[in-house]
Amino acid sequence: MLIKDAYLQAKKEFLMKNALFLLLAVLFACNPAPKEPVTTITPWTPYDESAELAENATHESIRMQFKLIQSKVTDKNDVWKNIADQIASFSEEDYQQLKPMILDQDIPTIQSHITNGSLTYELLTQWYLYRIVKFENDKDKYLNNIISINPNAVAEAKMKDQSKSDGDHPIFGMPILLKDNVNFAGLPTTAGTYVLKGNEASDAFITTQIKQSGGIILGKTNLSEWANFLCLGCPNGYSAVGGQTLNPYGRKTFDTGGSSSGSGSSIAANYAAAAVGTETSGSILSPSSTHSLVGLKPTTGLFSRGGIVPLSSTLDTPGPMTKSVIDNAILASAMAGGEDPSDPATKGSPTDKTYWEDLKTGTLKGVRFGVNKGFLVDSTYKETVAKIGRLGGILIEFEQPEMDFEGFGTLLSADMRADLPAYLNKYAASDLKLRTVAEIVGYNQVDSLEKIPYGQGRFEGILDADLNEEELIALRKKLNDNGIQFFESIIKENQLDFVLSINNFNAGHAAAAKYPCLTVSMGYTETGEPIGLTFIARPYEEDKLLKVGYAFEQATKTRKIPASYQ
Repeated sequence: MLIKDAYLQAKKEFLMKNALFLLLAVLFACNPAPKEPVTTITPWTPYDESAELAENATHESIRMQFKLIQSKVTDKNDVWKNIADQIASFSEEDYQQLKPMILDQDIPTIQSHITNGSLTYELLTQWYLYRIVKFENDKDKYLNNIISINPNAVAEAKMKDQSKSDGDHPIFGMPILLKDNVNFAGLPTTAGTYVLKGNEASDAFITTQIKQSGGIILGKTNLSEWANFLCLGCPNGYSAVGGQTLNPYGRKTFDTGGSSSGSGSSIAANYAAAAVGTETSGSILSPSSTHSLVGLKPTTGLFSRGGIVPLSSTLDTPGPMTKSVIDNAILASAMAGGEDPSDPATKGSPTDKTYWEDLKTGTLKGVRFGVNKGFLVDSTYKETVAKIGRLGGILIEFEQPEMDFEGFGTLLSADMRADLPAYLNKYAASDLKLRTVAEIVGYNQVDSLEKIPYGQGRFEGILDADLNEEELIALRKKLNDNGIQFFESIIKENQLDFVLSINNFNAGHAAAAKYPCLTVSMGYTETGEPIGLTFIARPYEEDKLLKVGYAFEQATKTRKIPASYQ
């Protein structure tokens, strides 16, 4: 009995010890120990860029003759601080392993990887942050397209992983970049200018819309300072806060276009799923075209301007900038929100737009396209138009009518003079004491080499706009009437569905008319510079634009990822 009792006691102790071991093993599996940091960001050290500037001093375009590239205002290491902890457990091995599922993939494809469990929103967000540092911390590769990073992006992505459901909007969990004139609570909204460097403001209306649909704001992009309304003849994509934005298709060789330069450059380089740009006249169409992207300049008033640093309340609009038409439709639907009480232009604006759902019903066959005879000297446009014809499109050539643009610049200056103080008084941080254009002009003149190395010719011109209210209303009506007449004289006479343009060549006409435009890559010049085909339609025909853009994109598939950013 004694031997048996001893055996039973030993067996009992053995089972208890092993049960405890098994329990600890299960607990460890469910709650693994935190991974040791595997990624440490090397600090950025400013370098002597004089040789680069000298090389660009002979560039054939005056806009590419840079006075500086690196920002004298922003320390990149401050941006890295907001990234470091978020990617500390993310390695180069992780980056390479996930790369095929993310690099240059559209949103539905990325979502499919998340649905099947091979990817998470957390890893997706870390992958983009890691990629930003990988290239932007490289002296020979950086593009200066990112101004700031959301320090909570990965934490928000983790929450998306826990709350995902079958009924989510396709933007759910997707990291989105905002042009840095769009308010996002938690990061300054600078418009690229020194005076707004600490401007903490509440969310813009479209920012709220994107977040409510589940999008994650990854950070802010560089831009042409004050939405390209600061200096005369200065480079596109330059701002005091962000430095000089560069084009990944031809770094320091090809223009970025502007003013949404950073949004274009960052999406071309695959730094996020999509980005928001803003346009007054060409500021989405231009950088989208020069970065081989899809850019939608919507009908003015379709998307709210509330909480966006203005240029012109008459013409301004935000819009999506993406690698594909389906991504553009997805982001556009997330931005749409109907009426915004703070923006009268949105009154009567359509709501609940699900632009992405029936894109595949789009076709080129039997669609009537207006072909600008004057643009046929461009070989890429000529070849693309012929291709549309072979795909069943009906081509009608037209001579571009003249349009009276007199007063266009005066309108911008008059609007800015009133609209900027209105924004500052409503949204700007309370400690910002400068509230008028005159005060900002005077402020910039102190330490002008740091704040305005290219001068502030356009900004100073705002002070000369002395229209009274009646004159301003009359000027708005005249330009709008002329813009509408410009397009309708072509569309009605030829019974057109769309007018075909190049890049932002007709952006001013579309701005004046408030007509929507969609640019889609149609290829590259002999030197490799991207060029876009721009479809123009009547107001609130964004769904038609996206459908025909999708049909064109799928039939041609010309877009290529920048060679040095694969």
